[in-house]
Amino acid sequence: MTVHDLRPLTWPALLTLLACALQVFGGPEAWRLERGFVLAEPWRLLTGHLVHVGWVHLLMNLVGAALAWLLVGHVFAARQWAWVTLICIVGIDGGLLAFSPAVHWYAGFSGVLHGMLAAGAIASVARAPATAGLLLGGLVLKLALEQLGLGPMGTAQLIGAPVMVDAHLYGAVAGGAGALVLRTWRIRSTSMPR
Repeated sequence: MTVHDLRPLTWPALLTLLACALQVFGGPEAWRLERGFVLAEPWRLLTGHLVHVGWVHLLMNLVGAALAWLLVGHVFAARQWAWVTLICIVGIDGGLLAFSPAVHWYAGFSGVLHGMLAAGAIASVARAPATAGLLLGGLVLKLALEQLGLGPMGTAQLIGAPVMVDAHLYGAVAGGAGALVLRTWRIRSTSMPR
């Protein structure tokens, strides 16, 4: 393995280090997205996705990120994943603030992970339709069960906080939209005369 092979892992590694640092310095309350602090402390719109309610929550999200990376990490280049991540963050923040008034605070990366899975599956439809279909079908089923209140209850007990299923939904929708935007940009850039 060369240094060039490790380059795609650089930004996930940096995000992991930043998430751990935020967990240690200030803890979740200082960095989580809170409805009442959005205007006074706008950085929480970003840090809320990096900080977690506890170390178990962080570990679960890191395992989830590793699995998502194994499943769909190859679909986009690092720069494209950065765009997808940003689109997911904006979509989750906007969704929670506009459509989920009962959610007063949010912490964690799981919404973005759902967006990454949606984006990767949608981008894979042409190359691997069966795999993409299974991934999308499983994701839609999971989101539907969560919205109906039929998701796994043990997760909330394990992390010591309620699971924000709306963030999963908003993240998946934003990730899917991000994949379509990237596909449109790619089509336009390849069809433009040179």
